[in-house]
Amino acid sequence: MPVSERQLAEFADKHAWQIPFDTSPRHLAGPGDARHVTHDLAAVGWTRTSDPLSAELVLRSPDGRHSLQLDPQSATSAWWRLRAEPTDTEAGWYAEFGELVPAEILAGVTDALLCPPRAEPPDPWRTLSSAGWKLDQQNGAHSPDGMCHIELRPLGDRDTPSWHIETREHGHGHPVGPRIWHAWFDHHTPSHLVSAFVTTLTDTAPLQRGMFERTAHYSAVKEPSPLSPQQVVDAHTARLDALRTQARAARRRQRPATIQPLAPPSKAAAPPVRR
Repeated sequence: MPVSERQLAEFADKHAWQIPFDTSPRHLAGPGDARHVTHDLAAVGWTRTSDPLSAELVLRSPDGRHSLQLDPQSATSAWWRLRAEPTDTEAGWYAEFGELVPAEILAGVTDALLCPPRAEPPDPWRTLSSAGWKLDQQNGAHSPDGMCHIELRPLGDRDTPSWHIETREHGHGHPVGPRIWHAWFDHHTPSHLVSAFVTTLTDTAPLQRGMFERTAHYSAVKEPSPLSPQQVVDAHTARLDALRTQARAARRRQRPATIQPLAPPSKAAAPPVRR
């Protein structure tokens, strides 16, 4: 399901009239445009398997193993659900994300899923420390403003810990206030996906949001962006082209080497006919 010219035009039409503002920190920037995620997946062959007339969107990978669900009518706080079915050699896994998770951060995860890194992914704790997040002694870290918390903790009675990320309002007489958004990765989620989430989350580069978008947190810093609306659209298109190239290269690396068939034996020269 490649991204069509009509779909790209609709993306451009939406952003053409929006004056982009650099918004930071990232965890307070609001969800942005979901097409940062859905266009990426469609560009590399994921297809929609849900009812086209439904508010729910389900995209599935070409091999059928991975799926991404976006359900704005979800009865829970998880609008996004990313799943992998188990195989003979790999366990299945599950991750979920709340409504206000910035799409660019979720796209960091799906990009890493589409194009696995060749090298060992960076350690999330080292990434957090380098970004100025405060590490505690209980497998957790806080953002500099204290509103986003990352923790590696057991879920229920399980011994294997899973990753929990929450952004919350500042508390008023309590340790924490109401939750803004959350993300959760179960203990089978590949480490490079968690690392990609942490790396994209802690990146200090601002995210672009429209001047009048109301989904950014009131305490987020918004400044006029040096980018024009057209440059925002061009960056999106260039990103899709780059992702297609990277995904093709990743598939070539993962493809098993084909065995060349043996050449047929050459026919021996026929003996001369005796007269």
